[in-house]
Amino acid sequence: MRARILGKSGLEVSAIGLGCMGLSFAYGAPTERESAIALIREAADRGVTLFDTAESYGPFVNEEVVGEALAPVRDRVAIATKFGFRGGKPADGLDSSAGNIRSMVEASLRRLRTDRIDLLYQHRVDPQVPIEEVAGTVKELIRQGKVLHFGLSEAGAATIRRAHAVQPVSALQSEYSLWWREPEKEILPTLEELGIGFVPFSPLGRGFLTGALKDVALDPKDFRSNLPRFSPEARRENQALVDVIGQLAAARKVTPAQIALAWVLAKRPWIVPIPGTTKVHRLRENLAAAEIVLSPRDISEIENAVSSVPIRGERYPEAQQRMVGR
Repeated sequence: MRARILGKSGLEVSAIGLGCMGLSFAYGAPTERESAIALIREAADRGVTLFDTAESYGPFVNEEVVGEALAPVRDRVAIATKFGFRGGKPADGLDSSAGNIRSMVEASLRRLRTDRIDLLYQHRVDPQVPIEEVAGTVKELIRQGKVLHFGLSEAGAATIRRAHAVQPVSALQSEYSLWWREPEKEILPTLEELGIGFVPFSPLGRGFLTGALKDVALDPKDFRSNLPRFSPEARRENQALVDVIGQLAAARKVTPAQIALAWVLAKRPWIVPIPGTTKVHRLRENLAAAEIVLSPRDISEIENAVSSVPIRGERYPEAQQRMVGR
């Protein structure tokens, strides 16, 4: 697996990481624990060194699974986790107070079976707590050695700048893919200017861009069933984008997932996508995308093709959308 460095942070990780959320949260019934552990260890065996989790995934159980799976290889991987919800539960609201951050870190260290968190993200910006205070709290945790790097998730450019002035931000995590290119307008230029890495989640459009969801009825417990972009009407219209990506992939003798990931990787050398999966064969397929090299002509052809396809539906319902880009 090729390696990349997240901005100027010095944090070197595999070019593709593993988003672990879906193993125990959000996509219907959780994966059986032993199967989840086996998949994470398969990823590590194949050279993945960045594993992404959060206290709120479950809540709590995802960190426990990640901690158990990575305990035998802890010193050769980087674990990223997140704080920001009251008691670790999104339904209870935001809480980035210093006390909550400190208590969350202690609990996460126990669940992750480790003495340090390689990359600690604020999960969502808390309008009740100045970002300077949040960055200051994480700065102290870094001084104590409990945290190695500071990250933000779904933050806007102004917030990134304010946080970075107090404690250097190593990485921003946000959605980015061939059907959500909004970060190109302001976020990517800001990250490039400040030397901050980018860790895109859902680089495969929450699975939609792979083509595997065509004609698949979503489980009512699957959070995608509540996303405007995944309504039955939107899925029918957005299938046109999947068809275009399929054609581009076939022409290059790769899969749609691989072309989508290769495109993300080609956008900047400090971008590290974290696709998630519950299936070992999909994991292997995704990781193989790191070996695909797209030329400038390839990238231009891909972008011209997908830009001609209109996308229907917002990525979040209105209430959740208000929590991002602050």
